[in-house]
Amino acid sequence: MRTILGAFAVAACLTGVAQPALAEGCMKGAVAGGVVGHVAGHHAVAGAAGGCAIGHHEAKKKDKAAAAQGASGAK
Repeated sequence: MRTILGAFAVAACLTGVAQPALAEGCMKGAVAGGVVGHVAGHHAVAGAAGGCAIGHHEAKKKDKAAAAQGASGAK
């Protein structure tokens, strides 16, 4: 019984890990922010969080601009 519950717990955890990232731009920003944070004084986690937020914001701006240009070109 313990083996079955353990296997189920591991499978449930791995299912969450295998999900694709929903925040576009987050990964690229997190990598850059983590490196900058590490170099700036061993604050890699804070840098990664900030980089993720900025990367997501920039990706949304890019998508919004592309949608606006596509809508104006379609008329």
